[in-house]
Amino acid sequence: MITMEESDLATVARARNGDAEAFRALVERHSHSVFRLVYRMTGNAQDAEDLVQETFIKAFRNLKGFEERAHFGSWLYRIAVNCFLDWRRRRHPHEELRENVESQIQAGAVGYARHKCNPDQVLLRMELQRRLKAGLEELSTKERSAFVLRHFEGMSIAEIGRLLDLDTSAAKHSVFRAVQKMRRVLAPMVSRTA
Repeated sequence: MITMEESDLATVARARNGDAEAFRALVERHSHSVFRLVYRMTGNAQDAEDLVQETFIKAFRNLKGFEERAHFGSWLYRIAVNCFLDWRRRRHPHEELRENVESQIQAGAVGYARHKCNPDQVLLRMELQRRLKAGLEELSTKERSAFVLRHFEGMSIAEIGRLLDLDTSAAKHSVFRAVQKMRRVLAPMVSRTA
């Protein structure tokens, strides 16, 4: 049985030789996971879609530089993280936070109407989402990337270090600092539900 990585390597080889369908297959195979990653880092679907597109454009342009000993998915994640880091440097953080909170409030109201949830549960969920978003906004770019990669994507510290170009101890420290900051932001929610 051929693994996805073996299939990726064969598809990359075809794409390098000018096969547009092969590159399209790579995009279809990996776009969902790249979107999930950048959405968790940006908190905004439109920005995430833009970053996915930017990621695949850069991947296409740099396909010749892909080393076959690497995993294609990890290589894409690295490009996506770098696109996010560039985006974050250009973006005004206060604008992003306001947009995220507004979209979460709208999403919560729609979710309540659609699922007929208990209003208290909806409000609690909306407050938790608001605090999560606000907490992520307080993290430095490296901390936010490390936190998302570790706690949403389930990556090891070594993988995070490779993706963020950090040594293992620096990656571990970034995750630790992010967790500490997120705990402070979420502490009122824990005492409220206990």
